[in-house]
Amino acid sequence: MSDDGLEVRGLSKRFGDVPAVADASVTVPAGAFLTLLGPSGCGKTTLLRMLAGLEFPDAGLIRMGGRTVFSDREGLFVPPGERGVGLVFQSYALWPHMTVFENMAFGLRVRRQDRATIAEAVRGALAYMQLEGLEGRYPQELSGGQQQRVALARMLVARPKVFLMDEPLSNLDARLRMDMRGELKRIHRDASATTVYVTHDQAEALTMATHVAVMRAGRIEQVGSPREIYRRPASLFVADFVGSPGINRIAGRLVAEGGVAALETPAGRFPTTAPANLAGREVVGAVRPEDLELSEPDGGHRVEVYAVLPGGGETVVQFHLGGERWSLKTSKEVAWEAGTWRGLSVPPHVLLLYDRESERLIHPAPAGRKVESHG
Repeated sequence: MSDDGLEVRGLSKRFGDVPAVADASVTVPAGAFLTLLGPSGCGKTTLLRMLAGLEFPDAGLIRMGGRTVFSDREGLFVPPGERGVGLVFQSYALWPHMTVFENMAFGLRVRRQDRATIAEAVRGALAYMQLEGLEGRYPQELSGGQQQRVALARMLVARPKVFLMDEPLSNLDARLRMDMRGELKRIHRDASATTVYVTHDQAEALTMATHVAVMRAGRIEQVGSPREIYRRPASLFVADFVGSPGINRIAGRLVAEGGVAALETPAGRFPTTAPANLAGREVVGAVRPEDLELSEPDGGHRVEVYAVLPGGGETVVQFHLGGERWSLKTSKEVAWEAGTWRGLSVPPHVLLLYDRESERLIHPAPAGRKVESHG
């Protein structure tokens, strides 16, 4: 790992008898944009707060920029104010009795910077975040989007080496969230700061991050690039959580067929690219909605259309297969109606295979680095 990156090893935190974070480990290079993605209550905010120094870990190691800021073995805990991190929260956390200028200048005044330095830094951040003319207003006089920009500008003024963000866009409407994703990517690029971003929104994770860590019940299930997480999820949990509509699943057994394995299911047999030596394994097959093909009724597996859901630039077609409701996503115009029959094709190379008991990916080989949990 680069000495300037972020390293977390065996980090754990319990609240009473409840494990909030269990043996979490992840390493990213300097300047990376790491998203902690997972459902509510999975431990991602607790992990972020431990990075910030706002929670005291029970065990583990945290290194930032080549510097250890927490180690249970060394008995080391660096206070939040000495870690060189910038924080942006979901609630914005602006002082209501201070103007925009005063909110942005607060951190520099605490550091006893001179007036000229503070004024120059604040003016630069105001211009960068397109907040010029608002410096005399109070937070309650701003829109939600403007308040979020102030919170980001306040962080930029301090020039931290690490940005820590806890669901900063969740209070904004859909259009403004999309605009702010672009702003955050621009800020990250221009500042070259290592960024850790907490969200339960997979669209935010996949569109903004260079690295994604998917969390479940306090543990990290998988770490990888957005493409690796989406295209080769290491577990059924990751496969189910990432993607909209959700990934299609069907249970079956692998059988040998001409040097490779085929997936035998109650709905029929599906060819795969898995080696024949996997024959006999009880598995769950999974395939993304955009990888399916529907054709005339006499081609492939016959399925009955359940619903057609137009969505502007794309259409989702739902149907039943093997007792499960499946979805196909296409950008093409479709004229099919509910109750009509079509032919379903599943290209062998898009079919992911998971062990039915462990729910871990067995074919193709998992991409990205899976983080083992030992707790």
